[in-house]
Amino acid sequence: MSIITTGYPKTGWRRAKAAGFRVFTWGSLLFVVGPALWLIIGVVVRAVPNWRWNVLTTMSQGTSGGLANAIVGTAVLMLGVLVIAGTVGVLTGIHLSEFAVSRRGRASGATMRIAVDVLSGFPSIVLGYVGYVALCVGLHWGFSLLPALIILSMMVVPYIAKSTESALRQVPTNYREGAEALGMSTGYALRKVVVKSALPGIVTGLLIALSIAGGETAPLLYTAGVTNNLPTWSILHHPIAYLTYYVWTDWNQPSAEAHIVSFDASLILVVMVLVLLIVARVIVARTQRHAEGAR
Repeated sequence: MSIITTGYPKTGWRRAKAAGFRVFTWGSLLFVVGPALWLIIGVVVRAVPNWRWNVLTTMSQGTSGGLANAIVGTAVLMLGVLVIAGTVGVLTGIHLSEFAVSRRGRASGATMRIAVDVLSGFPSIVLGYVGYVALCVGLHWGFSLLPALIILSMMVVPYIAKSTESALRQVPTNYREGAEALGMSTGYALRKVVVKSALPGIVTGLLIALSIAGGETAPLLYTAGVTNNLPTWSILHHPIAYLTYYVWTDWNQPSAEAHIVSFDASLILVVMVLVLLIVARVIVARTQRHAEGAR
């Protein structure tokens, strides 16, 4: 009886496929990172040579001056979106993940998911025009902060709800079963165990929402208006300045001073987004470290 030995299979084709897949992944990464770096470098190259620090402390004067009012206005818009859309979006995600899975809650969950998907599919300019007709004109609010906050919150609620639901679904079932075995109530276990474990994903969704709110232009043109003054305590029914207005408007002006203001506003927006990224990464890292320590 003879034993036929065929030897090991050739690995050249496998290595070639692995190398090709590696090249494809690096190319995809470059395709994602390249445009972002191109935009950031373009903004920095155009803004830094003419940068003036007093742009952070002086008010706008038409197509010249500083951007203090726009910086504060953008911060107010982002804070308002964080409060309104953050509350609605996180609670929606919690409901979809924790309460809409039962037989009684499936109908409401399906309806809510359809509403979230439909809302996320509307173009921002359509929401802005609807907000102008319904809120600014229909309710006689005029160009002011309140319509802008409502429209921006409607835009970003789907992102927060989906990211919250996804983060909560990734929490192991053992956490919920362990909390129930320890006698925790549903609400207490949800706050102290489930939501705390899903906090990194929830923070990511809130970060996306704040980035969208800070970088939107079209809906704000229809709802927020613009002003050269700082926000006051009665700002809800008054126009408010925001950085993207000066990025979009001053770039189309013929004067060089207006272009400088546009580049300065773009650079400030880039820095604000980077700060949000750093803060979110710090929160995620601290949360994960505490979670690993608790285990």
